[in-house]
Amino acid sequence: MGTKENSTTNVAKAPSASAVSKPYGKILLTLQNCLLPDDKLNSTPSSIDGLDTETETDLRILGCELIQTAGILLRLPQVAMATGQVIFQRFYYSKSLVRHNMETTAMACVCLASKIEEAPRHIRDVINVFNHIKQVNSQKSITPVILDQNYVALKNQVIKSERRVLKELGFCVHVKHPHKIIVMYLQVLGYEKNKALMQQCWNYMNDSLRSDVFIRYEPETVACACVYLGARHLQLPLPNAPSWFSIFKVSEESIRDICRRILRLYIRPRVKAESLEKRVEELKKKYEEARSKARAPEGDGHTPSPPSTNKSAHNAWGGFISRSGTHAPAERVKSPKHSKSASVSPTRVDPLKHSKRKKRSRSRSRSPSRSRKMKKSSGHYSSSHKASRSRHRSRSRSREREPEKSGKHRSKHRRH
Repeated sequence: MGTKENSTTNVAKAPSASAVSKPYGKILLTLQNCLLPDDKLNSTPSSIDGLDTETETDLRILGCELIQTAGILLRLPQVAMATGQVIFQRFYYSKSLVRHNMETTAMACVCLASKIEEAPRHIRDVINVFNHIKQVNSQKSITPVILDQNYVALKNQVIKSERRVLKELGFCVHVKHPHKIIVMYLQVLGYEKNKALMQQCWNYMNDSLRSDVFIRYEPETVACACVYLGARHLQLPLPNAPSWFSIFKVSEESIRDICRRILRLYIRPRVKAESLEKRVEELKKKYEEARSKARAPEGDGHTPSPPSTNKSAHNAWGGFISRSGTHAPAERVKSPKHSKSASVSPTRVDPLKHSKRKKRSRSRSRSPSRSRKMKKSSGHYSSSHKASRSRHRSRSRSREREPEKSGKHRSKHRRH
């Protein structure tokens, strides 16, 4: 009996599987993290830098259109183009359109989305396609990209922009697309065989990528709004008692809001990219001027203090790193235990050591005749070198003779 009781108590005390599992981190990455609150949606970084809402919306639409057109020319799947547009929209809720170039970011989003959806494209091809689109839109003669320093600089900018996008999004670049969700909802509603309705719903969904719908609502809600718009466009009835969207746990207010945001895209007038670039350049100049003024020292009449020689700054690793290359290490101080004498004058010289050094220096300095003999004995001199040395000696001896001798005598002596 006692053994049975012990066994039952041990079973009762055994921890469950959930209790055994260890918490590996407090970071939870889900799709709901990508949905932004209203306060961040209303006050964007671009509006803080002085860009008006209409220009920002036009730039967002233009960037998404560039991504879509470039994806078609690069023969990317539609899922990759949709991923690039959603990443583009998310990024500019973290950074400003004034400080970061829209076209370079669009190129980076295309490269990143192609890698995410396992259809990678070279950066060279992406740059060529964007250059082609720009020339066609501005009605210029189509010329290929020249592989010069400008091309190398642009390529480096695209690579840096891709890294910046990943950093700002925290490497959470997963996007759930409502393509399959629309198909499932139409099957539930009994319209799976209606290809016209399915195509119309997909068209509305692809157009909604140009707006910020996927940052405000979940993909299930966007799929319901696309089905609602497609059925209204083709005048097809949908169940009302009960309402069909209540089955999918979606409210009517959110569906109507998404429909209004999608339909505004068709009413919006088309703006030229050149005018948008001019507005952004003006704001960029103002931003750079304000930044340079903030960096410049204030003229308060006092002489500015000299900069500190130690340019170390506290880093994230909890220490101080010297940023200057001339930072000298701290001098080592000898402990009194290791020192042989407590006080030694630096000018004091041992006479024995000094005499030994003199002897060594004398022994090292040899006479030129001795060095020549050693070189001759070692065989360093060749026969031609010996002949040239003998000629040089005879000439020097003839010059050292008395100057009373005439030139004829000298020439005779040279001939002999």
